[in-house]
Amino acid sequence: MPFCRFSIPLLAALLLVVPAPAVLLAADKPVRHAALSSPVLAVPDQSDPGRPVEAQKGPDSGLPLPRFVSLAADKVNARTGPGSRYPIAWQYQRRGLPVEVVAEYEYWRRIRDRDGTETWVHKNLTSGRRYALVDGMVRDVFKKPDAGADVVLQAEPGVQVRLRKCQEAWCQVEIAGSKGWMPRQHLWGLYSDESFD
Repeated sequence: MPFCRFSIPLLAALLLVVPAPAVLLAADKPVRHAALSSPVLAVPDQSDPGRPVEAQKGPDSGLPLPRFVSLAADKVNARTGPGSRYPIAWQYQRRGLPVEVVAEYEYWRRIRDRDGTETWVHKNLTSGRRYALVDGMVRDVFKKPDAGADVVLQAEPGVQVRLRKCQEAWCQVEIAGSKGWMPRQHLWGLYSDESFD
């Protein structure tokens, strides 16, 4: 029986030496889980709420972190961790809702919504199409990128707009088929230094 006498201390020593990989959840507390193959998550520095000075690249997508995307489906399950085995915290029910990707783990994206809540969604449920939400109070949408231009319509807070292009202080938006211009400071879903056509 010498094998039994030495196997228990040897097994105990191996368990102490080989830790399980860590995964960061929404609360930023490491949780040990032996089923995950890699502890690597790219989580950028969020000291500046506008945009970090140096954006990191996601380890799985190669795209900048953080970055804004939109939800690609009418119903998106928001999970407590990066995998289908994690419980569903709630379900987003708004296609095109802008969210900020703040971390990646394999096929999963940790997203932050306008309220600051962070959850995990599968990457196939996000889209590169750009949307934003009207922020603050009722805002004017102008015919041209000029505060003196004619007002095309007014948008209430929380209205979802399709971003067509953003340059300097103005963004061209589309709301229910009508196009116009809004100051970027009145929109949530893009960074202050971001320009695109």
